[in-house]
Amino acid sequence: MDADEHGLRYEGETGQIISCAFEVLNALGHGLLEKPYENSLCVEFGLRGIPWHQQPRYDVVYKNVKVGEYVPDLIVFNLVVVDTKVIERITDHEIGQMLNYLKITGHPVGLILNFKRGRLEWKRVVNHCPPPFSQTDPAANPRSFVVPSQEMAIGTNGMNTEEEPRMPTG
Repeated sequence: MDADEHGLRYEGETGQIISCAFEVLNALGHGLLEKPYENSLCVEFGLRGIPWHQQPRYDVVYKNVKVGEYVPDLIVFNLVVVDTKVIERITDHEIGQMLNYLKITGHPVGLILNFKRGRLEWKRVVNHCPPPFSQTDPAANPRSFVVPSQEMAIGTNGMNTEEEPRMPTG
């Protein structure tokens, strides 16, 4: 089963990733560029035996034609798209980007990790759609969905975000 007793999908996996992010932030401090945090997460994942891929490539396809490429920062546990940020705060813009990343990759969960401040900020974004649908068959594009009551829906195509409580960094 992919949900825990609270009904959150892949909470154990995302919790381990967030724990690694706290470790990285505590060791490096806040306010560096994004790449050192991304690379340090890879080191921490390796030390903890967590499977990860750094910057894999995914085709962006429109009507069966490759129109671009998406390169996520990290894919962890072959389930979670991790996007490292150093920005003022995570906004709907970043959440919207993550929803698109989940749609492109077909992965079920995304984490946006913001290392701008001394206190880690993160958002957990969940894809409730099945893996990518046919771009040429409009009937295969689901437009309606049911969202479990403990999760807050945003956007379309069955994707949503879940607010996570903040954990102390000290």
